[in-house]
Formats: sequence, C-alpha cells, structure tokens
Amino acid sequence: MKKVFTRPRSLKDIPTHYCPGCTHGIVHRLVAEVIDELEIFDRTIGVAPVGCSVFAYNYFDCDMFQASHGRAPAVATGIKRVLPDRVVFTYQGDGDLAAIGTGEIVHAAARGEKFTVIFINNAIYAMTGGQMAPTTLLGQKTTTTPYGRDKEVNGYPVKIAEMLSVLDGTAYVARVSVHDPAHVVKAKKAIKRAFEVQLANLGFSIVEVLSACPTNWGLPPAKALKWLAENMIPYYPLGEYKKPAEVG
Repeated sequence: MKKVFTRPRSLKDIPTHYCPGCTHGIVHRLVAEVIDELEIFDRTIGVAPVGCSVFAYNYFDCDMFQASHGRAPAVATGIKRVLPDRVVFTYQGDGDLAAIGTGEIVHAAARGEKFTVIFINNAIYAMTGGQMAPTTLLGQKTTTTPYGRDKEVNGYPVKIAEMLSVLDGTAYVARVSVHDPAHVVKAKKAIKRAFEVQLANLGFSIVEVLSACPTNWGLPPAKALKWLAENMIPYYPLGEYKKPAEVG
C-alpha cells in the first residue's frame, strides 16, 4: 500500500501542548519537512524562545537551545559564528521577537547574520493571557486593551517584515499565512527558500508567519482562521519582501 502521510523525521512523535486550533503545529511540521527535504537533519541547530513555543525543543528532533526572552537572535549569532557549517534557525513569537527582542532581531539582521528566523505573528501575547502585543491590530480587543487598540494611546502595530527588509544585512524576507491549505503550501515554499538562502551563505533570512490564536482571540478554530484572513492579511500583506537573485 502506498504511504501518503508520514511524520517528518525531524519532528518527534509526541503530543504538543498547544491549544486546539493553534497553528504552531502546522508551522512546526513545515519546518521539519524542510529540514528533511534539504537533508540537513544532522547539522541543524534550533533556538527556542520564551512564549507559547517555549517547548519547541521538545518537538523538533534536532539539536536545540533555549534562549532567554527575546535573546534567540543573540544565541543563534553565537552558534553560527562558532559553528559556521551548521544550519541554525530561531523559532520566535511576536512577544519574544517584536517586543523585548526588538533590538536583538534588528541588529542581527543589520549585521547580516547567516541564520534563519521563523517568526510567528498571532497579534497577541498568548502564553501570558492575551495582552496587547506590538503586532495587535488597531481596534483589536485584548485583556490590556478591552476597548480595542487605540493608535492615540497604544501606537500602531509593528510591521516586522517591512521594517527588516530595508536593512542591507537581510537577504530574504517573506510574510506568509497558514489559514488554509493553499497558503500552507506557499508558507512551506518560503520557509524552504529561507533555509536555502542560509545554505548558500547569502545572509540573514526571516519568514513571518501569520498564525491563529483561537483561545485568546475568543473564537472557535475555524472562525479564528477566517478572522486571520479578513483582518490580519489586509494590514500585514503577504509576499516576498526581499530575495536574492541566486534563489530565483
């Protein structure tokens, strides 16, 4: 019988702690599939963040480090500089990367550090109870913006992909979504391209993934995916913001 579904070698066969409908699991699988397809399992090192994906080191079956809050880019910089033959990636949420880790990610990108960042944007602080994040949309209600984010009080949401794409040190910057199968396929293509940029030693690469948080958005999983498509994508347009000619 033809096998049509297998678990990626790079992903452990254990249950995850993520909430029902959370799309972290989809992104984990995409990263693992890319590691398998590029045959880099034995030389890949991941860096886990603080946040919902703090236990990523329990799920990826490659070498993993745990970084302090927001410091994954600094840890990845050290690993890659000491072990330049390894494939290094960070896996970070918006609280970790776009809030306390803003300085870390901006300067790692500006320096052109040759590792890959998988950035999960779900527009909220999820693990700590649904507070406003730098990526929370205008008008979006959270536990700390119960009447909706107000630009006069809270400022505007931060667009990480656009911000990093103008830095000379970045080689590949893309924003994708995983709210339906067609976009999941496109997300995997971008993640693979980001790793290929690193393998070609072309510079810093990052893929921002728009992700759903049904629990803290207060929506059933299917409606959360619809909310993502209707509300997040208009503010966070999808696409490749920067790519080197070498990767096509």
